[in-house]
Amino acid sequence: MLAMTPAEPATVTRADVDPPMPRPHEALVKVAAYCVNRGETFQLEQPPAGWRPGKDIAGLVVQAAADGSGPAACARVIAHPSAGGWAQYVAVPTDALAEIPDAVATTTAAALPLAGLTALRLLRTAGAVAGRRILLTGASGGVGHYVVELAAAAGAEITAVTASPERGRRLVELGAAGIVHDVDAAPGPFDLVLESTGGPALPRALARLATRGTLIWFGQASRTPVTLDFFDFFAGPESAAIRHFHYLDSDVALADDLVTLVRLVATGRLHPEIGLVTDWADTADVLVQLRDRRIRGNAVLTLEEQ
Repeated sequence: MLAMTPAEPATVTRADVDPPMPRPHEALVKVAAYCVNRGETFQLEQPPAGWRPGKDIAGLVVQAAADGSGPAACARVIAHPSAGGWAQYVAVPTDALAEIPDAVATTTAAALPLAGLTALRLLRTAGAVAGRRILLTGASGGVGHYVVELAAAAGAEITAVTASPERGRRLVELGAAGIVHDVDAAPGPFDLVLESTGGPALPRALARLATRGTLIWFGQASRTPVTLDFFDFFAGPESAAIRHFHYLDSDVALADDLVTLVRLVATGRLHPEIGLVTDWADTADVLVQLRDRRIRGNAVLTLEEQ
């Protein structure tokens, strides 16, 4: 069996590993495709001992869970394991996988888990968004595309911040009401700010918030610490709230939300933005492209029959 293991920052090598031994509540999945996320390029810089990357996979159940839970053998599935997804075979808890409808391609499904779960749960945390004005920073990544489409479909007026005019045009197609290339250009005030870049962008986005509005911080793409002067609240967003969000902090099971995501794709209500599909041998190069923001949306790697 082959797997991908970290070698040095933004680089991976193939290695032989022992086949996974599923626990009673786990299904053994033969991976057909996996998605590589930009955040994983950061984790590869200083990987924990024994850690193998990979959280977004799609493939075929070759051994159903012994406890009878989850999909049967031969079912096509989407899965979100905690790690180890860049491999030919992965043991996945059945509460972290869902069957893929016939209408959804395997490569499309592979792009859903991390970014899709983040977007879906972020908007659930935000509450009802119909009629609300929303500012979204870092909108050109995989999460941003999903947030824009889901929020617009729910009736929100969403302004997306993206550095690229080309990516901005795609976000308009997905339902964004407006595109700006700098937070300071956003025509606030906004009822809700969804902030994913950190650094100097967060306080500038906070200044665009309406009185009693909410800023939900869900990322640190700039990798720059945030400095806040709380006296700034009196300059505009009085009584505003700042909330941290982590996508795994949810009362809804991963499997249930994965079912929702593939259903939305199957019914044409959600369109994964896949910027690249290539063979898994290209993983190292794809990681560099993602780190340097040269791929729009998601990157999916496919595994050929061995």
